[in-house]
Amino acid sequence: MYFLYVDESGDVGLNGSQSRFFALSGIVVHELCWHDTLESVIQFRKDLRARYGLKLREEIHTGELLRKPGDLVRIAKSLRLRLLRDVLDFQSQLPGISIINVVVDKSGKSFGFDAFELAWKCLIQRFHNTIAHRNFPGPQNSRDFGLLVVDRTDEVKLRTMTRRMRRYNPIPNQRGGGYRQVPLTTIVEDAVHRDSKHSYFIQLADVNAYFLLQKTAPCGYVQKKGARNYFDRLDPVLCKVANIKDPQGVVRL
Repeated sequence: MYFLYVDESGDVGLNGSQSRFFALSGIVVHELCWHDTLESVIQFRKDLRARYGLKLREEIHTGELLRKPGDLVRIAKSLRLRLLRDVLDFQSQLPGISIINVVVDKSGKSFGFDAFELAWKCLIQRFHNTIAHRNFPGPQNSRDFGLLVVDRTDEVKLRTMTRRMRRYNPIPNQRGGGYRQVPLTTIVEDAVHRDSKHSYFIQLADVNAYFLLQKTAPCGYVQKKGARNYFDRLDPVLCKVANIKDPQGVVRL
């Protein structure tokens, strides 16, 4: 069993949106190394507590950490950015994980364009494909399935879409035009929705999604501090088979 922990960055709106892009980033962890990976994450959080004073119960929510830190204002902003860089570096050394990424450019899209459905459908499809072709690194069972664990999002919409993809999932042919049916046979159950403050893994995905978006369209502070390319620090653990046409495997829509 593979767990896919997912978080979003940006928004899905077209009119009046504050972001041209919408991004998803998901961390894949196999059940056979889940406990060891969690223990590594807990030890890392203890290291962050020692270095920066970030308590284990305090959530890493990247956008808020940089813009509206609340109680975490006690940590200097420059140190908060360094803390986030450390989160990326930590993940780059985790054995057995893989990170799938999707970015949707909403500019020029016509009325009715659904960035949410397009992004989530592509992420889930890549998750399914990589399981089916046994392309994830690390331990495997003789046959594996996948389960989505996501931060709070449009639960009804995601559930409806995933159930539909199990029955009807047309995929464009790469050659010759037309479509082929590729129903989701590896994804079990509906997505499990978790509040990110209760999941260290989703908090990691939050950092990844944020810097994926910043690499595409950096805000002033990130640009000023030379952090636009922090996402590149994840290169060793990126799921590059998700899109072989992109050097980092990012699915760009």
